[in-house]
Amino acid sequence: MSTITLPRLDRRRREPDYAAFPASARRDAMQAALEVPLLAGLLHLPQGGRVLEVGCGGGNALPVLAERCRPSRLTGLDVDAASLTRAARRLQDARIEAELVEGDVRDLPFPDASFDLVVDFGTCYHVAGPEHALSEIARVLASGGLLVHETRASQLLAHPVRSFGRTLPWDAAPALVPHRHALLWASRVKSY
Repeated sequence: MSTITLPRLDRRRREPDYAAFPASARRDAMQAALEVPLLAGLLHLPQGGRVLEVGCGGGNALPVLAERCRPSRLTGLDVDAASLTRAARRLQDARIEAELVEGDVRDLPFPDASFDLVVDFGTCYHVAGPEHALSEIARVLASGGLLVHETRASQLLAHPVRSFGRTLPWDAAPALVPHRHALLWASRVKSY
Protein backbone atom coordinates (compact mmCIF):
# COMPACT_ATOMS: atom_id res chain seq x y z
CA MET A 1 0.00 0.00 0.00
CA SER A 2 1.43 3.38 -0.91
CA THR A 3 1.54 6.32 1.44
CA ILE A 4 0.89 9.78 0.06
CA THR A 5 2.14 12.85 1.88
CA LEU A 6 1.06 16.16 0.42
CA PRO A 7 2.54 19.10 2.30
CA ARG A 8 1.37 22.31 0.67
CA LEU A 9 3.89 24.29 -1.29
CA ASP A 10 4.12 28.02 -0.97
CA ARG A 11 2.79 28.69 -4.48
CA ARG A 12 4.47 32.10 -4.56
CA ARG A 13 7.87 30.39 -4.36
CA ARG A 14 7.26 28.17 -7.40
CA GLU A 15 8.78 29.57 -10.55
CA PRO A 16 6.07 30.55 -13.07
CA ASP A 17 7.80 29.03 -16.11
CA TYR A 18 7.60 25.35 -15.10
CA ALA A 19 4.78 23.44 -16.74
CA ALA A 20 4.24 19.74 -16.12
CA PHE A 21 4.40 17.51 -19.17
CA PRO A 22 1.01 16.13 -20.18
CA ALA A 23 0.43 12.44 -19.46
CA SER A 24 1.01 10.16 -22.45
CA ALA A 25 0.09 6.49 -22.12
CA ARG A 26 2.46 5.51 -24.94
CA ARG A 27 5.43 7.42 -23.51
CA ASP A 28 4.67 6.13 -20.01
CA ALA A 29 4.55 2.52 -21.21
CA MET A 30 7.84 2.90 -23.10
CA GLN A 31 9.51 4.43 -20.06
CA ALA A 32 8.40 1.56 -17.82
CA ALA A 33 9.09 -1.23 -20.32
CA LEU A 34 12.31 0.03 -21.93
CA GLU A 35 13.93 3.13 -20.49
CA VAL A 36 14.02 2.33 -16.78
CA PRO A 37 15.16 -1.31 -17.17
CA LEU A 38 17.87 -0.24 -19.64
CA LEU A 39 19.24 2.52 -17.47
CA ALA A 40 19.12 0.28 -14.40
CA GLY A 41 21.22 -2.32 -16.17
CA LEU A 42 23.62 -0.02 -17.98
CA LEU A 43 24.35 2.16 -14.96
CA HIS A 44 24.39 -0.75 -12.45
CA LEU A 45 21.94 0.83 -10.03
CA PRO A 46 22.59 -0.19 -6.42
CA GLN A 47 20.32 -2.60 -4.55
CA GLY A 48 18.62 -2.18 -1.20
CA GLY A 49 19.19 1.55 -0.63
CA ARG A 50 16.98 4.55 -0.11
CA VAL A 51 15.69 5.74 -3.51
CA LEU A 52 14.16 9.09 -4.49
CA GLU A 53 12.74 9.91 -7.90
CA VAL A 54 12.44 13.67 -8.40
CA GLY A 55 9.70 14.77 -10.80
CA CYS A 56 8.05 11.34 -10.57
CA GLY A 57 4.86 12.52 -12.28
CA GLY A 58 2.32 9.72 -12.46
CA GLY A 59 4.78 7.23 -11.00
CA ASN A 60 5.66 5.32 -14.18
CA ALA A 61 9.22 4.56 -13.12
CA LEU A 62 8.53 3.82 -9.46
CA PRO A 63 7.33 0.19 -9.87
CA VAL A 64 10.31 -0.62 -12.10
CA LEU A 65 12.72 1.05 -9.66
CA ALA A 66 11.10 -1.02 -6.87
CA GLU A 67 11.61 -4.22 -8.86
CA ARG A 68 15.15 -3.46 -10.09
CA CYS A 69 16.63 -1.80 -6.99
CA ARG A 70 14.67 -3.50 -4.21
CA PRO A 71 14.98 -0.32 -2.13
CA SER A 72 14.65 -0.16 1.63
CA ARG A 73 12.81 3.13 1.05
CA LEU A 74 11.18 4.32 -2.17
CA THR A 75 10.04 7.94 -2.50
CA GLY A 76 8.56 9.87 -5.41
CA LEU A 77 8.45 13.68 -5.41
CA ASP A 78 6.53 15.97 -7.74
CA VAL A 79 5.11 19.51 -7.68
CA ASP A 80 1.81 18.39 -9.19
CA ALA A 81 -0.71 16.90 -6.76
CA ALA A 82 -2.84 15.43 -9.57
CA SER A 83 0.18 13.52 -10.87
CA LEU A 84 0.87 12.19 -7.39
CA THR A 85 -2.72 10.97 -7.13
CA ARG A 86 -2.17 8.98 -10.37
CA ALA A 87 1.12 7.68 -8.96
CA ALA A 88 -0.62 6.54 -5.75
CA ARG A 89 -3.16 4.57 -7.80
CA ARG A 90 -0.39 3.02 -9.92
CA LEU A 91 1.57 1.98 -6.82
CA GLN A 92 -1.52 0.63 -5.09
CA ASP A 93 -2.44 -1.43 -8.17
CA ALA A 94 1.11 -2.84 -8.26
CA ARG A 95 1.06 -3.44 -4.47
CA ILE A 96 4.22 -1.40 -4.03
CA GLU A 97 4.98 0.45 -0.84
CA ALA A 98 6.29 3.97 -1.48
CA GLU A 99 6.09 7.47 -0.10
CA LEU A 100 4.78 10.19 -2.42
CA VAL A 101 5.58 13.78 -1.56
CA GLU A 102 4.37 17.00 -3.13
CA GLY A 103 7.41 19.22 -3.26
CA ASP A 104 9.85 21.20 -5.35
CA VAL A 105 13.20 19.73 -6.39
CA ARG A 106 14.74 23.14 -5.66
CA ASP A 107 13.68 22.94 -2.00
CA LEU A 108 13.57 19.25 -1.08
CA PRO A 109 11.63 18.51 2.13
CA PHE A 110 14.11 15.87 3.34
CA PRO A 111 17.02 15.93 5.81
CA ASP A 112 20.63 15.84 4.65
CA ALA A 113 21.93 12.44 3.47
CA SER A 114 18.42 10.91 3.30
CA PHE A 115 18.96 8.91 0.09
CA ASP A 116 21.47 6.58 -1.53
CA LEU A 117 20.09 7.00 -5.05
CA VAL A 118 18.29 9.94 -6.66
CA VAL A 119 16.79 9.43 -10.13
CA ASP A 120 15.91 12.36 -12.39
CA PHE A 121 14.25 11.79 -15.76
CA GLY A 122 14.85 15.36 -16.90
CA THR A 123 13.25 17.49 -14.20
CA CYS A 124 16.43 19.47 -13.59
CA TYR A 125 16.50 20.46 -17.27
CA HIS A 126 13.00 21.91 -17.05
CA VAL A 127 12.94 24.03 -13.91
CA ALA A 128 14.08 27.61 -13.57
CA GLY A 129 17.08 27.64 -11.26
CA PRO A 130 18.47 24.15 -11.96
CA GLU A 131 21.50 25.05 -9.85
CA HIS A 132 19.21 25.02 -6.79
CA ALA A 133 17.85 21.61 -7.81
CA LEU A 134 21.33 20.11 -8.20
CA SER A 135 22.47 21.63 -4.92
CA GLU A 136 19.44 20.18 -3.13
CA ILE A 137 19.97 16.76 -4.69
CA ALA A 138 23.59 16.80 -3.54
CA ARG A 139 22.42 17.76 -0.05
CA VAL A 140 19.94 14.86 0.32
CA LEU A 141 22.35 12.27 -1.12
CA ALA A 142 24.47 10.33 1.34
CA SER A 143 28.23 10.30 0.76
CA GLY A 144 28.89 7.77 -2.00
CA GLY A 145 25.27 8.03 -3.18
CA LEU A 146 24.36 8.25 -6.88
CA LEU A 147 22.40 10.73 -8.95
CA VAL A 148 21.13 9.09 -12.14
CA HIS A 149 20.04 11.60 -14.77
CA GLU A 150 19.22 11.98 -18.42
CA THR A 151 21.98 13.41 -20.56
CA ARG A 152 21.62 16.43 -22.78
CA ALA A 153 21.38 14.07 -25.79
CA SER A 154 18.41 12.31 -24.19
CA GLN A 155 16.70 15.62 -23.47
CA LEU A 156 17.22 16.86 -27.02
CA LEU A 157 15.76 13.64 -28.46
CA ALA A 158 12.76 13.64 -26.13
CA HIS A 159 12.02 17.38 -26.01
CA PRO A 160 13.89 19.15 -28.84
CA VAL A 161 12.11 22.48 -28.51
CA ARG A 162 11.69 22.68 -24.75
CA SER A 163 15.27 21.48 -24.11
CA PHE A 164 17.03 23.56 -26.74
CA GLY A 165 19.98 25.42 -25.25
CA ARG A 166 19.48 24.00 -21.75
CA THR A 167 22.36 22.48 -19.85
CA LEU A 168 22.86 21.51 -16.25
CA PRO A 169 25.11 23.76 -14.14
CA TRP A 170 27.23 21.05 -12.53
CA ASP A 171 29.48 23.65 -10.92
CA ALA A 172 26.57 24.38 -8.53
CA ALA A 173 27.02 20.89 -7.04
CA PRO A 174 30.78 20.19 -6.99
CA ALA A 175 30.26 17.15 -4.73
CA LEU A 176 28.55 15.35 -7.64
CA VAL A 177 31.33 13.94 -9.79
CA PRO A 178 30.93 11.92 -13.02
CA HIS A 179 30.60 8.20 -12.40
CA ARG A 180 29.16 6.29 -15.38
CA HIS A 181 27.85 7.31 -18.80
CA ALA A 182 25.54 5.37 -21.11
CA LEU A 183 24.76 7.82 -23.98
CA LEU A 184 21.22 8.75 -22.91
CA TRP A 185 21.80 8.47 -19.16
CA ALA A 186 24.62 9.16 -16.78
CA SER A 187 25.36 8.89 -13.10
CA ARG A 188 27.26 11.07 -10.69
CA VAL A 189 28.51 10.02 -7.31
CA LYS A 190 28.52 12.23 -4.23
CA SER A 191 32.18 12.40 -3.36
CA TYR A 192 31.86 13.85 0.14
